[in-house]
Formats: sequence, C-alpha cells, structure tokens
Amino acid sequence: MADSDTILAGKYPAKAHAKAVVKWMKTKNPSVSGVLYLEGQKTRMIEDNDSEAPFRILGLNQRSRQRRYFYYLTGCQLPDSYFTYDIETDKSTLFIPPVDSESVIWSGLPLSVDEALSAYDVDAVRTTNEVAAALAQPSSALWAIENQVSDQVSFLEFNERDLSLLKLAIEECRVFKDEYEIAMMRKANDISTIAHTAVLKAVKTATNERELEALFIQKCIANGAREQAYHSIVASGTAGATLHYVNNAQLLKGKLNLLLDAGGEYDCYASDITRSFPINGKFTTESRAIYDIVLKMQLVCIDMLKEGVIWDDVHLQAHEIAIDGLLELGILQGAKEDILKTRTSVAFFPHGLGHYLGMDTHDTGGHPNYEDKDTIFRYLRVRGALPAGSIITVEPGIYFCRFIIEPYLRDPVHAAYINLDVLNRYWDVGGVRIEDNLLITKDGSENLTTAVKDAAEMEKLINGSD
Repeated sequence: MADSDTILAGKYPAKAHAKAVVKWMKTKNPSVSGVLYLEGQKTRMIEDNDSEAPFRILGLNQRSRQRRYFYYLTGCQLPDSYFTYDIETDKSTLFIPPVDSESVIWSGLPLSVDEALSAYDVDAVRTTNEVAAALAQPSSALWAIENQVSDQVSFLEFNERDLSLLKLAIEECRVFKDEYEIAMMRKANDISTIAHTAVLKAVKTATNERELEALFIQKCIANGAREQAYHSIVASGTAGATLHYVNNAQLLKGKLNLLLDAGGEYDCYASDITRSFPINGKFTTESRAIYDIVLKMQLVCIDMLKEGVIWDDVHLQAHEIAIDGLLELGILQGAKEDILKTRTSVAFFPHGLGHYLGMDTHDTGGHPNYEDKDTIFRYLRVRGALPAGSIITVEPGIYFCRFIIEPYLRDPVHAAYINLDVLNRYWDVGGVRIEDNLLITKDGSENLTTAVKDAAEMEKLINGSD
C-alpha cells in the first residue's frame, strides 16, 4: 500500500464522489437526471468591523470553513465558488471567482482558471459570473441543498427542483472513506500525535491549561495542520469530568490529572484523539485504577471491530467492562446484571462510545436516536452495523461529575448500587477518557492513532525519560 504522502500527491477524488452520490440517489429515485448544484462558503465581514473574516477561522468558537457538501464533490477550499455536475454527460464544472484587480492589490493573485483545472478533479473550470448562464436550462432538473442556493440561481426556471435528496446522498456516501480520504485522516492523526506527545512532555512544568492548548496548536500548525478539527479540551483536575470543557484557562497546581481531547484537521479532514494522564508524572492509586478500567474498555471494544459489527453491542460491552471494574473497586455494589438493567453505570459513563469521523468531527451517516428512552443508548451517535471503509472513534470514559452522579445518589433505585464512602475517594480523579480513530475493515480494524496510551510509557514521557 502506498504511503500517505504518495497518495496525497494526487488529486482529491471529487469526480468519483460525484458518481457515488448519483448512484446512491438513484437507489431512492431511479429517474434522477439533470444537474447537481452546490455553492461553496461565502466570505463575510466581521460584525461591526470593516475587515473581512479570515476564511475558515472566525474566532475561538466560531469558524468559517468550506461547506462540507461542496468540498466532497470538488476538493476545493476557495470561498465564493460554485459547482455543477451534469448527470447525463458526466461533466463536472467548478466556477471560481474571477480576478478582481482591486483585490489583487491587497491579497495577491488568486488561483487562475488553468491552475484550478490542474489542481482539482473536475472536467472544466469557469468563472462565477458564468454560473447563471450555465444553469439556464428550463427543461433540466436541479438537485441542490436547501438554504444553500443564491438569489442568482433561485429565480431560474427548472423542470424539477429538489432540495433534500442531494444532501442526504452526500451524507450517506461520506460514511465510506476512499484511499485518499484515509490518507488525509492518517496524516491528521500523525500530526496530532506529535502534538499530543509534546503536551505530555510539557505538562509537568506548565502552569496553566492555556499553555498546553497553545503548544498543541503550535505543533499542529508547524507540521502542516493549520486548523483544529474542533475546540481543544484541555481539562485539569475535576474539569476532566465535564465532557466538552473548553475554558482551558485553569491553573494546573494541585490537580491530579489532565484530560486532553484535541485533534488537528488536515485539508478538511479531522482527527479526534483523547489522552488522560497525571500532571506530576505519576498516577495516584485511584487514578491508575480508573485509567486501567477505561483502557480495558477501549482495547476490548477495538478487538470487536470488523465489518458488520453492531455498534450498539460494542457500546454495551464497554458498559459491562465499566461495571466489572467499578464493582471490583467497590464504587458499585450489588449484582452486575441488576446494575446493567437499571442503567446505573450511565452515571459514570454518560456518553456514547464513539462517532463517525471524517470531514466533520461528528461525521454524517450515524443515524442516532437522541429520543431513545433507553438512557444507555440515547447519546450513541452511531447505531447499527459498521460498514467496511468507515472510520469511527472508540472513546470510552469514566467520570466523577457531581452534577451527573448526585441525582443518581438521590434516586433509591440507583443509590442502592453506589457505595458513597468509596466513591468519595475518587472525585479528584475528575474524568478519564481514551480515544482513538479506527478504520473498519472486512475482517477487523486499523488503528490510525499512534499517540502513546500505555500508562507507564506516558509517565516516562512526562518525567523526561523517553
């Protein structure tokens, strides 16, 4: 198999994606014909400011990124671009902004039509002032995405206009990663592993969470991942029990552990990696006990992975291992079967085992059911069988969050299975989560994540004995 850099030297396989999308659409509507139409993300001005918002980064919590549906069929990150795919002629056309002399003064020359044709896997490249004329085919059907059609196109007459099927088709096709996409996600993981390792080596001398966040981002950018796939979670002490903690500004002094959930993004494709480790370089007895349970949860679940495995079953297995471990520590008490039946383990493992990963951190096609009355499955972002070619995170965790656990302690049904005296020794552990990115194959899986997770090896790195 070719290495990632060799694969990525070629073009993003946009044309193959367009064909796959049309093929899926025809499973729902065999008479599909006409034109697929997509618009890229628009440039915007910063609110109350005369400056243009940097494309793909609008600030700490607000990002302007290329539209994923557009990117999937073009591989193009240029803002203010358009795309058409003629189903009958199998012709794809990318429309890019024309050269604007005034903009050139400030921003330099943009990509030319010829350069774009060479860079992207499309049949033709034209400028955006030709879009309306190219679509002026009243006898044709238009397949687009709701709320992503500009006025210059919405007023045109079409024989048929559908604003729902294309989006669904792209979402379903995105589940299956091709060789190029896998190479990009492998690259994102490799870069993020460098950054995770750097944080491990720095945590003992750092004073604040934000220092470690800055270090992680710096290492990603320096190694080719200019963007983060999501807002990093750099949670020290009890903050590790907050699943999506993003404050990242607490002092580290006096805290036991750090939970680092962070991943770089490589050309619109995400990594999503979590590691939990002792800030001073040595796990406490309680922290190590919880870490070992979570690691076992992850390793057993990874061993279950292969094409066709039911993700719900893998998630349930993680809960069973968590119950076994917490019973052994004395945090839980009673019969394992009763604890599982009452769903008391959700107090300590409240989220789903993982999610699809791709252009989005929580990628499309998982078919979750957030209305599920069964609390053990309610937040499971993927349901049913896993197909070969999908990439999924495996991220079990055990958390000591008072906001979640205390209502269980007030409920007699659950309180009977929780030993408060033992539990009180574990609050300072915060939360432990271990997360890797797994490619599902016919007979098993491939772990794309190589960041160290062996407890002893992490301690060595923290203490400077690599």
